[in-house]
Amino acid sequence: MFELSQDHEDFRAMVRDFAEREVEPHVAQWDKDHHFPTELVPRMGDLGFFGLVVPEEYGGSAETDGGMVQSDFTALCVAIEELGRVDQSIGITLSAGVGLGINPILSFGTDEQKQAYLPDLVAGRALAGFGLTEPDAGSDAGGTRTRAVRDGDEWVVNGAKAFITNSGTDITSVVTVTARTGELEGGRQEISAIMIPSGTPGFTVEAPYDKLGWNISDTHGLTFEDCRVPASNLLGEQGNGFRQFLKTLDDGRIAISALATGLTQRMLELSTEYAQTRQAFGRPIGANQGISFQVADLAVMAETSRVLTYKAAWLKDEHDRGRRSVAEVKQAASIAKLYTSEAAVSATRIATQVFGGNGFMEEYPVARFYRDAKILEIGEGTSEVQRMVIARHLGLPS
Repeated sequence: MFELSQDHEDFRAMVRDFAEREVEPHVAQWDKDHHFPTELVPRMGDLGFFGLVVPEEYGGSAETDGGMVQSDFTALCVAIEELGRVDQSIGITLSAGVGLGINPILSFGTDEQKQAYLPDLVAGRALAGFGLTEPDAGSDAGGTRTRAVRDGDEWVVNGAKAFITNSGTDITSVVTVTARTGELEGGRQEISAIMIPSGTPGFTVEAPYDKLGWNISDTHGLTFEDCRVPASNLLGEQGNGFRQFLKTLDDGRIAISALATGLTQRMLELSTEYAQTRQAFGRPIGANQGISFQVADLAVMAETSRVLTYKAAWLKDEHDRGRRSVAEVKQAASIAKLYTSEAAVSATRIATQVFGGNGFMEEYPVARFYRDAKILEIGEGTSEVQRMVIARHLGLPS
């Protein structure tokens, strides 16, 4: 059965130390200024955060055995949880940097593509994005309208993407986008993935969004107007883009679960401390069952979230070692993502209530976490999509 090793726990202590020393003192101001701390990314790279699932030949730390990558996805989730415990935007920067930036190239790229991009991405010298969502195609990702037409030795891309993380930083090197490249039997669209380097003519990064939360995270819309890239920028086989991004999302859902777990854990910690120190009617407010029961609920949410997240991460690692099926990972990922994201939203509501009027003030971190939590129920597949995936796995008609 799954459990965290002592190495994982030692790694957790290291990440927590980094997060509390180099991130936590600054996040309130970064959030207020909507500032993306580019300088933090190489420091995360130096500590190996971006290379946990990447083999050594590309600059990562994952061990190899007989040519098969022994991915430690569990360690990545530990890092995301601990960064997310301090700030969700920094947590999603790592989560998206690996899950949406590195993993598609690692999983489907040629050796030449991997050599060109992975060393800088692993070192934190660069970031990469993944362009799936469009203004008119969110959960219905098969409704992609962006097109890529082959013209000799080039692809000509036209279209738009929305809500793309890590796509417009000063160090963003490439964005992988899904695009329609033809038509299949029955009128279905053929979808492929194409890598578009930053600065390519015709590739425009729109102004950053004015978001409810994740104010430190870099998020932009993207447009492509007769954007030409070499035919060799195709990622994986032509027509396999749909299958590729489904795998990418499965892994991403577990990472989002780790991010949500970090948030719920922090709500438990902050609420417990506040309930012990805040006085009302001559005693700590935690002496009242109305408060203590809510804090107890937070403990249940945090523990359950952690178990579901690391079970899913363990299954993912076991699948990579050939010992578990894709279906098991997919179901566990959706269950974990559904529960942990909804628990995180509830946890911030409870924590804000425990803090009372102070919880409504930006002076207290619970307000920032309250704003950050809602997107967890939307990104990497909405709660409704997760319920659909879980029901299908149970054999219910689609």
